Amino acid sequence: MDSTRESSTNPARPSAAATVVLLRDGERGVEVLLAERPSGRGSFPGAWVFPGGAVDEADAAGDPIGGIEAARRAAVRETFEEVGLVLDADELVPFSHWTPPKGSPKSLTTTFFAVRVPDGELRLAPDEVTEAAWLRPVDALDRHTAGSLTLWPPTWVTLHGLSHAASVDEALAELRTAEVKSFVTKIVAERRMVLWQGDDEYAAEHPPEARDVSMPDDGPAVGSRHRLMMDRLPWTYINTVDTGF
Repeated sequence: MDSTRESSTNPARPSAAATVVLLRDGERGVEVLLAERPSGRGSFPGAWVFPGGAVDEADAAGDPIGGIEAARRAAVRETFEEVGLVLDADELVPFSHWTPPKGSPKSLTTTFFAVRVPDGELRLAPDEVTEAAWLRPVDALDRHTAGSLTLWPPTWVTLHGLSHAASVDEALAELRTAEVKSFVTKIVAERRMVLWQGDDEYAAEHPPEARDVSMPDDGPAVGSRHRLMMDRLPWTYINTVDTGF
């Protein structure tokens, strides 16, 4: 899952999760594997996500449960359990780390990995995945805009970041040379907006209504912005802080 099925409200539960972006070269460009979660139960019901889930004690194997090696093991295990593919942990490329906003019922940090899809047939776990599809990132984003596919912000931003890649080799090479990007999320519910570090409003304490609203949020950037605008479709990702995701 993009996050985890475990609740952080129970201190006995793990505090980390892992997600895997499986990539392949399709006839029209790079494709990613997205899985639809069952409706009405579990994390992100009805949403389309990347395979993954919680890091457990067995994944840690003596390493910190929030560390990269534990996340690698969880990524391999969860991918096999959910879609039946066997991954090589050493081939996983970590590229982002997501922390949900304060107050989230499942506030586990999640490491995102990318990897070329290995040989093998998909075998979907019926209690975890109702459907799976290989899609170009741009097509998945278009389906989200049309309302036929539900995405959550980490998935949406990841697809946005991969939409320019010409091949799996290019995508993985770019991710290997970049730093692992940290997204510590803050929600501005009144404006249907998600903020991340580097945005000028990220640490602001005054309420949104006290700000100058004469400049639309999807207009020319004023100051530093790192945000996802979700007040209309298509969503708009604005990042003037750095390159990449």
